[in-house]
Amino acid sequence: MNEADTCRKFVVPLLQAAHWDDEPHSIAEQRSITDGRIVPVGRGFVRKPPKRVDYLLRVTRDMPLAVVEAKAAWRNASDGIQQARDYAEMLGLKFAFATNGREIVEIDYFAGTETTRSEFPTPDELLSRYRAGIGLEVDSDSRRLLEPYNLTSGKPPRYYQRIAIDRAVEAILRGQRRLLFTLATGTGKTTVAFQICWKLWSTRWNRRGEHRKPKILFLADRNFLVDEPMAKDFAPFGDARCKIESGAVVHGRDMYFAIYQALAEDENREGLFRQYPRDFFDLVIVDECHRGSARANTAWRDILNHFEPAVQLGLTATPLRDESRDTYRYFGNPLYTYSLQQGIADGFLAPYRVHRVVTDWDAADWRPSAGDLDRFGRPIPDEEYQTNDFERVVALRARTGAIARHLSDFLKKTDRYAKTIVFCVDQEHAAEMRCALVALNADLVAHHSDYVCRVTSDEGDVAELDALQAEVNALKQAQAQTRAELDALLPAILDRAFADGPVA
Repeated sequence: MNEADTCRKFVVPLLQAAHWDDEPHSIAEQRSITDGRIVPVGRGFVRKPPKRVDYLLRVTRDMPLAVVEAKAAWRNASDGIQQARDYAEMLGLKFAFATNGREIVEIDYFAGTETTRSEFPTPDELLSRYRAGIGLEVDSDSRRLLEPYNLTSGKPPRYYQRIAIDRAVEAILRGQRRLLFTLATGTGKTTVAFQICWKLWSTRWNRRGEHRKPKILFLADRNFLVDEPMAKDFAPFGDARCKIESGAVVHGRDMYFAIYQALAEDENREGLFRQYPRDFFDLVIVDECHRGSARANTAWRDILNHFEPAVQLGLTATPLRDESRDTYRYFGNPLYTYSLQQGIADGFLAPYRVHRVVTDWDAADWRPSAGDLDRFGRPIPDEEYQTNDFERVVALRARTGAIARHLSDFLKKTDRYAKTIVFCVDQEHAAEMRCALVALNADLVAHHSDYVCRVTSDEGDVAELDALQAEVNALKQAQAQTRAELDALLPAILDRAFADGPVA
């Protein structure tokens, strides 16, 4: 008897006997949990097979509690223990089962035990044990945890998004007030934020336990980081949405969006945030929180300090580094981390290639000749300049032109429509690089005016839209991604560009 026969004749009847097939519970059989790693082949790609679990035991449609790994009847149930553990840990589940249809090995991560049993626990039993394990004893808290996702978009959260959503809601219900999630660029931080807000808003959670919907602030440092989520992901909130801007103070909505600059104060004006009571918001979500909001003695930190009574949830794609220590010190260790490496391995993100260019000036350093002038017509001091000095201490147009020429030649030999980001030192460097690339690719620029564009905050909305269209054209030509992946990756590409500095 093979594994399929064992599942059909023994495993499924055991699960049905434990009422896992009774509404609202369900058994998800042979469920794919990843898309399968993308492997570049020539100018296209192939996908490796996705990871697939034998059974997910779901207490409700959107809340799996356990994974079941089945083996053929002639094998020992214990043969599936490691695989069951691997899947449970990947999916953030606290219960796992390995079975051969005759015996069942239960793995309980709360108790740290492996127990042999003859039947599966019922959904009510497992949910009760789960509630006790995470410290939720109040029925209203359990109801909020089980609140279904809003699937208006038609896209259910991916497994790692579900983990982040559930852990955030659980932590908030337990009273934790500072939360942090580190999710790689392009993995859907906005989706996570929306579903967290929706669960809490739909179940009328608020800090004081009053019978009302919560007041939530979604905070970022760029208009496009709040305008797009407000218009798209958060659209199901309808008229409950409001953007704080132009000095207008609104108190009658539930879901607020704002950029720091609209709320902050300086020597010429009082901060708009002071027009809201300190305890006005129940939840403050800080998108791209690594960009300075958590640094002490800053105008942005003043906003978070003012709304100190609120639960504050930080979202970032930046792992712990020297420049992000303030963020981790303020919000604490991440409740969950989903790395770029994991995203690529799962196939939710495409792999990338880094093409590093080293010029003669970088390799051997550079010293000016007598009479050499900088871009402003000033004499260049007679010193020896190294890579870290270029475009910061001294700007060499010849170096910029050489790099642009090398990049253009490289793309001509490979794929001129391959999506490419060139990270530059500052706005002027990005402008010069753009001009050099335009001059070297005039044949494509003649047909695609936005083939090369500078993407910086100074360009405003036009640059953001032009850059977005340029990425769409390049990706379509390369035919390296599906339409759904385009929609998911394009905002992340722009977000990464703005996060790490000006680009051309």
